[in-house]
Amino acid sequence: MYMSEDNKPIGWWLKELDRRIEASFEQVLAQDGLDRRQWQVLNAAAGDEPIAVALAPFLSGTDELAAVIAPLEARGWLVGEELTPDGQAALEALTARVTAHRRQVTAGIDAKEYTVTVGVLRRMAANLSAAASPERG
Repeated sequence: MYMSEDNKPIGWWLKELDRRIEASFEQVLAQDGLDRRQWQVLNAAAGDEPIAVALAPFLSGTDELAAVIAPLEARGWLVGEELTPDGQAALEALTARVTAHRRQVTAGIDAKEYTVTVGVLRRMAANLSAAASPERG
């Protein structure tokens, strides 16, 4: 059944938005030959928590982490858990581009609309989480 643009359900729009966000974000990072995990490593290295801890939800183990880190070390951007000066400069430049990308994604959406939208999505996720949990009583 064909659905026009004005009657597609929220699930369709969520998947379409996710697909477009992922593809466009990958393009932003690919300009520097990076992927999302490498971007996360750079951010984690700039933070307080160990890289392995910060990326644990996204990686399956130390071998995968080493494979993500190796190209950053080869570029001279990372030594162990620390960003090098070149790595810090790269992170700052990437952050500026990612920020510009995020502004593009939310163009024409004011702060209140954004907050309301995120709140609605959060509640919908909580509703489904609650529905999947066994009842207590």
